[in-house]
Amino acid sequence: MKRYTYLLTLLVFFSCAGEAQIFKKAQDLLGGNAAFTKEEAANALKQALEQGTVKGVDVISQLDGYYKNPEVKIPFPQEAKNVEDKLRALGLGSEVDKAVESLNRAAEDAASEAKDIFVAAIKGLTIQDAINIVKGEEDAATQYLERNTTSELTAKFSPIIDASLKKVDATKYWGDVMGSYNKIPFVKKVDTDLTAYVTQKAIDGLFVMIAKEELNIRENPGARTTELLKKVFN
Repeated sequence: MKRYTYLLTLLVFFSCAGEAQIFKKAQDLLGGNAAFTKEEAANALKQALEQGTVKGVDVISQLDGYYKNPEVKIPFPQEAKNVEDKLRALGLGSEVDKAVESLNRAAEDAASEAKDIFVAAIKGLTIQDAINIVKGEEDAATQYLERNTTSELTAKFSPIIDASLKKVDATKYWGDVMGSYNKIPFVKKVDTDLTAYVTQKAIDGLFVMIAKEELNIRENPGARTTELLKKVFN
């Protein structure tokens, strides 16, 4: 990992005049057998990210893409766990189940809208980033995407989730659950920002799926659908 950090430092701080020498040094640091150019590395990474993003979003935006996938299923909010426990103990589990399902339906309904946001963000990837990421950790590309898009995704995704919550009656089911809970004597009321919660969980789920596809591209030659991906990730 130290040699990759050193590589990135070289790429960022040296002048363009010595670029060829720097890239040669980068190749040496990476093993001396880099059979691709820096442009190919950048383009391959963008292809990989776009491929993983499109596939991940397509899978997760289907019916039950969140709800029946234990890796990304959105549970009852942690701060409201006592609400769930008390209602189930009172035989009101069906209300809780409807609320949980509706949260996941809202995420599924909104997820397809994230595709263009991800793809647009990928265009900001630099050659310097690409060289480091291609030879980085198994989810290095996903980490880069997460660091550089989460804030924008949250801002753009939030109103979509808010509309989806209403569309699938999640707001109604949540209101029913909290109404039932608040009727229980002496309980402490819980205030959850449902839109913010589902937005964050929905985005987290998208990154989980993209990371899985990135790993697939790195480890499974059959997942490399273009000649450039085969060359760079070989």
